[in-house]
Amino acid sequence: MEKNISDKINKNFGKTFQKYRQRNNLTQEQLAETLSKSTKTISQFETGKDGTSKRTDIELMNFLGIMPNTLYRDFITNSKLNKKISLSEEINDLSNEKLDALSKIIEIIKDL
Repeated sequence: MEKNISDKINKNFGKTFQKYRQRNNLTQEQLAETLSKSTKTISQFETGKDGTSKRTDIELMNFLGIMPNTLYRDFITNSKLNKKISLSEEINDLSNEKLDALSKIIEIIKDL
């Protein structure tokens, strides 16, 4: 059972890393060079054949602009947390101007 969950996590993370790499118009070679990894290693991450370390996860999140919630979403069963994750993903897609406006709205709501 434990191995099965690890495999699912590796595949899920890999698909997310690939999606964001492509969104950033990067090849596996470019990402590998940036992270000082081999292209084969990046390929294995993306296919879920090999898991990433926490350090590599953080490097990928920082470099590719992935919110931690995005990586873990499919494994969270708590409905309140899932609602918050959905909101955070919507916020992540906002332009900087809209993000600034939302921050002001949140400050107003907090003061109520």
